Amino acid sequence: MKFPLIMAGLALCVSSLPVMAQPDAQVLSTSKPAMSTPNASPVPGAPGDAQVLSTQAAPTAQQTQTITKAFETRFPGIHVDGVRLTPMSGLFEVQVGLDLLYTDAQVNYVLQGSLIDAKARRDLTAERLEVLQQVAFDSLPLDHAIRQVKGTGARKVAVFEDPNCGYCKQLHHTLQDVDNVTVYTFLFPILAPDSSTKARDIWCSADPAKAWKAWMVDGQLPPTAECDTPIQDNLALGRKLKVQGTPALFFADGGRVNGALPLEALKQRLDAQGKS
Repeated sequence: MKFPLIMAGLALCVSSLPVMAQPDAQVLSTSKPAMSTPNASPVPGAPGDAQVLSTQAAPTAQQTQTITKAFETRFPGIHVDGVRLTPMSGLFEVQVGLDLLYTDAQVNYVLQGSLIDAKARRDLTAERLEVLQQVAFDSLPLDHAIRQVKGTGARKVAVFEDPNCGYCKQLHHTLQDVDNVTVYTFLFPILAPDSSTKARDIWCSADPAKAWKAWMVDGQLPPTAECDTPIQDNLALGRKLKVQGTPALFFADGGRVNGALPLEALKQRLDAQGKS
């Protein structure tokens, strides 16, 4: 998601340099912008938590304090989540939620766009964002998810899904050609008024995994059912992890993809966990 241009006088930097294509460029996702909570506090496993890996250099405490204060003063209502040095002398990275901007030490100029290592032809912004989106898989409350196991189930992926999400259904059709995987589905009803009702009926059915597959693959809904569900907890978790649309995939190696991957790309991400 691009940083919202709500700040008067914010300069935009549009790079004319060629950027390497990202491997997940073909992902498909249905989003609901209203789920955005840029000022949400970090939670275990969420961006900004100690479990998120980072190799970015750190500025001094004084630099961090000065830039944070100046940025938040110049742009009221914007919360700075982090400040880091960049390889470019005098240029600092400013993290706002899962968005990155760049500024000088006095916050006299702010740039939005990709920082490119022209010599190595690397998109440093894209690489940094990939790190920020990593989530420790073991931190996810998997008991709040529907568990489906294929083959040995050795490879794992957690997915935030809405029962009315067409791309989620497409993902499940793709998963029929994937073996040795465990899929944890966090019901995340955000797209339609009846999404919560469908999610509840599926979770409360006698066999949620069977009911979920029947609906997502075959279009067969279970009977109406009532029980306690983790849906509200899932919605809160999704907001904290800044899930903006469905499906959102979280892999066991900490990687994340926002959208449904085509078959070969999905297999590659799962294969990165090791074949079994």
